Amino acid sequence: MSQTHRPRHYARRLITAALTVTIVAATAGWTVAHEEQAITGPPPGTSAWRADHSLPGAARQLPDPATASPARIARFFAGLGEAQRRTLAVRHPQVVGNLDGAPLALRYAANARAIRAARAKERTADPHSPLVRRYTTLLSPGRQILAFDPRGRGQVAEVFGDLAAARRTAVVVPGSDIDLNVFDRDHDRFGTPVGMARSLRARMAGEAPDTPTAVVAWVGYTTPAGLGPDAATSRLAEAGAPRLDRFLAGLAVTTAATAESPPTVFCHSYGSVLCGLAASAMDRTRVSDLVVLGSPGMRADSAEGLHTPARVWAARDSTDWIRRVTGYAFLGVGHGEDPTDRSFGARVISADRAQGHTGYFAPGTDSLRNFARITLGRFDGVRCADRAEGAQDCRHDLI
Repeated sequence: MSQTHRPRHYARRLITAALTVTIVAATAGWTVAHEEQAITGPPPGTSAWRADHSLPGAARQLPDPATASPARIARFFAGLGEAQRRTLAVRHPQVVGNLDGAPLALRYAANARAIRAARAKERTADPHSPLVRRYTTLLSPGRQILAFDPRGRGQVAEVFGDLAAARRTAVVVPGSDIDLNVFDRDHDRFGTPVGMARSLRARMAGEAPDTPTAVVAWVGYTTPAGLGPDAATSRLAEAGAPRLDRFLAGLAVTTAATAESPPTVFCHSYGSVLCGLAASAMDRTRVSDLVVLGSPGMRADSAEGLHTPARVWAARDSTDWIRRVTGYAFLGVGHGEDPTDRSFGARVISADRAQGHTGYFAPGTDSLRNFARITLGRFDGVRCADRAEGAQDCRHDLI
């Protein structure tokens, strides 16, 4: 950065930080009353699972969902017969459906059972509740729900494609205002996890029709709702980071047999704050590439500061309002350096033709094309962002 540009750069940071702190302070009375309660810890139904000693022999002690690693859980289920697995899924659908490391098909079946039970409970309490329709939609034929937790605003993960057979896989981590109710809303569909995942998988199919692929839309953490301290601080991201780490560890043990490469993780908006905090656990057995888009910052000063061997990529389109609130951290408010800034050290890719904060996965955009090629490992086709003369090509050391 030039010396003449540096004072202006830091002045903008201070002004933005001051404005944000003022806004947060002014809205504190409202936001405290509506502060989101992060859902953490093991899945609902864990107490009954721990108390279940019905299996014979060595399998009598069920692995504790709070402490057993996904690898340990995978070994446990590998030692059971098919009938025993099904029995556990029937008795404890909420646990089995959210148990990273458990067989994928078993989790889909367990979550379908858990969603039907949640729908019946909601229908009894209020036949006209919008959740009844929401649950019915999740039970549509062909949907593969990999995680489901109705607590709070609700958390859910869905798989598009055959995850067990996929050679290339991606995980989409969304940002603020995403929960069970808007997971696959009809409007602004490319701003929803389902819309992002479907669009990415369709683009990968166009790029490599003979390559089996899968994309996971993962809403496994409590996201901020609206503007305020939750969006401007890392509290919810800190609560969600261990959940993402565990989820990726589960994918590593359930998909390693067929995958050519570990997943590529796409982190949108506030989701990139979570990914930044989770990055240090993202070794190359769990994640090959980490892509942030529309990021307010990753709670790190540089890509190197993320302490991950995964390749780090960043994209932001010129019309995205998030550019106004990146590049600072002040008294715990703000999320640090702009990942698309040259000094951060990420591989900055083009997002031409993307519009606004939620348009990165729209068909016809450079960003979607780049995302597909990164996931497929076709780095020679990635288009870098226009950079100043002398800037390093974003594909360096890849082709």
